[in-house]
Formats: sequence, C-alpha cells, structure tokens
Amino acid sequence: MRLVVVGLVATAALIAQAPRPSEGASSLDFEFFKARVQPVLLAKREGHARCYACHSTGTPFRLQRLSPGATTWNDEQSRKNFVSCSNMINSSDVDASPLLVYPLAEKAGGNHFHPGGKHWESKSAVEFRILNEWAHGQKLTASSR
Repeated sequence: MRLVVVGLVATAALIAQAPRPSEGASSLDFEFFKARVQPVLLAKREGHARCYACHSTGTPFRLQRLSPGATTWNDEQSRKNFVSCSNMINSSDVDASPLLVYPLAEKAGGNHFHPGGKHWESKSAVEFRILNEWAHGQKLTASSR
C-alpha cells in the first residue's frame, strides 16, 4: 500500500510538470490519436492490464470511462482523452515524455516507474512506435490508417 501511495504521489508530481496542451498539443494530431493511439490504450496484452483498466479510475493520468456497452470512445470522450494524453507529452523533450517512458522497459530507455508494468520491451514494439509517432507529430494520412 505504501508503494502505491508513493507511486501516485510521484505520478501526480510528474503530471503537474508536464506541458499543458497549449504548449505542445498544437503539433499533435487528433485524428491520428483517435484512429491509432486510442486502440493502443484499449488493447489487451497478455500478462498486463489494459492501459484503460487502470487509467480510467484512480490515477492522475485519466482516460474517459467507456459508455455502457461501448467498445470505444465517442468523439467528446476522445477529445478529453486527447487532452489527457497531450498532457503526458513533454514538448521540449518528446523522448522523455511520461506517455513514452513509463510503459517502456528500462533497458530500452524507459524509466523505472510504472505500477502497471512495462508493456513494451523495446522501442521497436508496434504499439510503442504508434505512441512515439503521435508524440512526435505524425499526422493521419490514408497510408497510416
């Protein structure tokens, strides 16, 4: 329990220091986020909780709860998720963004902290690459759908 409290306090402190959407979100593409990033946040991974499972309740980095019976978010919820995820991007050092380094294995450049575990062992993992592309300003095109 003590570790959980320490983790939540550390997460809150890092989020408080993260850039606000007005600082970095202008380069982030909502359509790419909606089509490519949100499915990563909902994806089931063997041996891990879905990002959504933890981050829709009880954590400072908060995703919107799915509507009853829904399997994805509506547009209003997606826009709120976009803001929340944008706040996890460090526009002055994108590679150090909490959205990228928390779920990435330390040996691959992630940090040691993420109570939900390390979802990706390397930066070449498909889901990590999607988050990284979005964080670096990738736009949704016909070929990226």
